[in-house]
Amino acid sequence: MKILITGSSGFIGSNLTDYLKKQGCQIIKVVRKKNTNADEVSWNIETNEYLTKHFEGFDVFINLSGENIFGYWTKEKKKRIVESRIRTTKLLTDIISKLDSPPHTFISASAIGYYGNRGNEILNENSNKGTGFFPDLAHNWEHTANILNSKNVRVVNLRIGLVLSEKGGALTKMLTPFRMGVGGNIGDGEMYWSWISLQDLLSAVLFIIKNNKIKGPVNIVSTNSLKNKEFTKILGKVLSRPTLLPVPSFFIKTLLGEFGREALLASTRVVPEKLLNSGYEFTHTDLQSTLYEILN
Repeated sequence: MKILITGSSGFIGSNLTDYLKKQGCQIIKVVRKKNTNADEVSWNIETNEYLTKHFEGFDVFINLSGENIFGYWTKEKKKRIVESRIRTTKLLTDIISKLDSPPHTFISASAIGYYGNRGNEILNENSNKGTGFFPDLAHNWEHTANILNSKNVRVVNLRIGLVLSEKGGALTKMLTPFRMGVGGNIGDGEMYWSWISLQDLLSAVLFIIKNNKIKGPVNIVSTNSLKNKEFTKILGKVLSRPTLLPVPSFFIKTLLGEFGREALLASTRVVPEKLLNSGYEFTHTDLQSTLYEILN
């Protein structure tokens, strides 16, 4: 199977590239540099310069491009976040629409941020969009990818949750304060965090590639969302560290602004309904055993 992938240098992209290669897939990475290797094709995103022949004949196109969302969302930061997703995806759909031999599947990243802050509400792929910058971003991102539905290309939007891995992502940012014994709940700890192990994310993507009946939004989360206070307690137990120093909500809002409110303080209780209904079997559903495996 021939797969073309953007965003291959990122945390998820680099691990997915290695994983799919080990599964026997031929992976070609879309890169910005002109002098490419045998497993790369060049695409100048700013000028949209590319050679059509390099995009022909692939079975699957995976789009993982996007500015890192972590950090204070200044006006300029938000602009980069939007353009790196919406504009890039639009350019890709334009390229694919013009191919003589387009891929049968276009898989594009999204996020559970689509649902916004929803308290205890249980959310599946049919749940309505939330309100705020993050939900609007995810909605527009998915809408742009869905243009290819009219071109007989199967479109899958990966609504990815909190990815747990020792190789990168949110977990690695949490480890330093927790290992120093200064970890604790965020705010009142009542917000739900929907997580997934990196291993399950990778195998779920391969499962989706092989299952042509799966299309549209797919929640990439485990079956066991937990409140932040439960997540905190388990992480402290795994690290054998106390978790007695909560981070007040006002501190998160002051230090991280809109990102803090929409990403860290939002409660998003998501279930992977499509994956479960399609027969996917999760490797990691228990947070404590998952963290022990990852960290020890």
